[in-house]
Amino acid sequence: MDRKAWIILIVCGILLALNYHFKPTPTPTPKSADMPEKEQVADGDTPPAQSNPATSNPGLVNEPHIETIGEKTETLTSTDKQGKDVVTYTFTSHGGGIKLAELLNQHVVGSQTENIQLNQGAPAPIGAIFRSPDEPLGLYYSLVEKEGNIYCQNNPDQLGGLQITKRWNLEQDTDQVGAPWRLKLKITFHNQGQGTVDLGKYSLFTGSAAPLHAREWENQGGIFYLDDGSFTNKDSNWFKKGFFSKAKPLYQESIEELEFAGVSNQFFTTLVRPKNKYAATIWGKADKVDIPKADPEKPKYAVRAGMSLPPEKLGPNENTTLSYSIYIGPKRYTQLRHLYFNPEKAKDAGFFSSAPVSEVMNYGWFSPVSVTLNRVLNWLHDSAFSKTADKWSWGLSIIALTILIRICIWPLHNKSTRTMKRMSKLQPIMKDLREKYKDNPNKLNQETMKLYKDYKINPMGGCLPMFLQIPIFFGYYRMLQYAVELRGQSFLWVDDLSMPDTLSIIELPFALPLLGDQLPINVLPILMAVTMVLQMKMTPKTGDKMQQRIMMFMPLMFFFFCYNFASALALYWTTQNIFSIGQTWLTNRLPEPELTKTAKPGKPGKKSFMERMAERAEEMQRQKAGGAPSQPMRNATPDDKKPGKKRNPKTGG
Repeated sequence: MDRKAWIILIVCGILLALNYHFKPTPTPTPKSADMPEKEQVADGDTPPAQSNPATSNPGLVNEPHIETIGEKTETLTSTDKQGKDVVTYTFTSHGGGIKLAELLNQHVVGSQTENIQLNQGAPAPIGAIFRSPDEPLGLYYSLVEKEGNIYCQNNPDQLGGLQITKRWNLEQDTDQVGAPWRLKLKITFHNQGQGTVDLGKYSLFTGSAAPLHAREWENQGGIFYLDDGSFTNKDSNWFKKGFFSKAKPLYQESIEELEFAGVSNQFFTTLVRPKNKYAATIWGKADKVDIPKADPEKPKYAVRAGMSLPPEKLGPNENTTLSYSIYIGPKRYTQLRHLYFNPEKAKDAGFFSSAPVSEVMNYGWFSPVSVTLNRVLNWLHDSAFSKTADKWSWGLSIIALTILIRICIWPLHNKSTRTMKRMSKLQPIMKDLREKYKDNPNKLNQETMKLYKDYKINPMGGCLPMFLQIPIFFGYYRMLQYAVELRGQSFLWVDDLSMPDTLSIIELPFALPLLGDQLPINVLPILMAVTMVLQMKMTPKTGDKMQQRIMMFMPLMFFFFCYNFASALALYWTTQNIFSIGQTWLTNRLPEPELTKTAKPGKPGKKSFMERMAERAEEMQRQKAGGAPSQPMRNATPDDKKPGKKRNPKTGG
């Protein structure tokens, strides 16, 4: 490039820089109360008369912004069979739905007066109409309360001639399952415009759910739906950035047969069920939310969801009505399992059947165990302790359930203890074998199996009760995660069985892993660890020193696992340890098992597990040593002398 070209480029650059520097700053458009908001109408709708074609884009209409009109609210309060107020629903004219659902018998964590409010901080009320995922129409509705019904109706000009009328009412039959938390919604769409309206392009907002406290885990809530019997739950972890995935702003899924959809947190849910199943699109989003005492580096997320309306088209002057059943309340399994929304289906349900809504509990892999334990826990409470000890009834129910579990596995525990005692008496012989065959592991294994065979000892017998307790523990743990029955229930010094039993907090000058700079003093986990150590001290020692040291780490592991969890879990584990100590003490008082080779023979023709293991070890040893196999190999070599079919002679070519 020559010198003239360089001079021209430099001069142009200077002129552009001067123009940018001295350019006047444009005046920002004020967000006045008189400024209308643009809303997109349905396909074929005619813009209302107040729209200015010169300033409006095609397909857009000017609609009054929702904040420009004063909000009007109405309330309905539901009651239970005893006439006690349960929930207060606040309906708003901004969206024509439920702005808040205040649970009058459930308090905020750490408060004795402030009630929990569901859908708090949501961008729209429950039952609002959305244009697209997470984009509410922002319609203003007239709001009228009449004879226990809430009527909402928009101005058809707001939506190109589409008039939406909503009728809300509470469940009138108090004998219905979950009646205080149930509502009915009927939405009538009347197309007063000249074009065709496609309802499938709109969606119904199912509400928002936020964590209740700082220690609530992400997998304890989320958006959910049931598609032709298949339940799906997406918690806030799905939206967050992971090690191998990017953050996802929107969840959207098309399903064939929508049965219900909604949102939930640890203890409460909002569920919307259409009267008739239809193909729909489910969407969900998650946003950060401020929770008291939450770690700023690990923010909490609130989730919200919606479902599309049925794929139905309305021509000019046509109308249609959609019916929905809505449940806004606690995730209590004994209640949800009977919540069919259809009295006929409820009559046909058997004792062991459960309504599809019970899937909202999201118990996971150990669902059968969690369901069984939840039903037994509620049965113990309702049939016994609620009538005899109302104040501590749930704590006593947990203790009774734990004792009942331990009684059921008593035979296995007793057999395990006696097996471990017999194995402990084999330790001197085992020590001699390890010294004798320290350079020959295969021979040591063979002799060990033979030793177990001679004395009729199954080494897995001592571990069976421990393996059996694993699904029980995790099923119990999962059940207590969602046991809304335990919220606010006290026991001894515990104020809330669904939270840690913190007596005081010590401020630390440094931060501890998983605890931070505040050390809560929780008594039940400490008692659990102490009783677990005492139980292990009373248990006969088996295995080598390394195995014994690993077992000694278990109290420490469970201590950290349960320290900041619900105190009900620590109460269960402490009760179990105390009962096991009593079992072990009683077993130790019984006569010592004899270690003799003259054990009772097994059934004729049937070998025991240890006999099969010993024979397998001997077979492997023979094969490695080059000995003859236990069974002769088939001779695959052809025998010319054996009579058979004659072959034609081969011919060369």
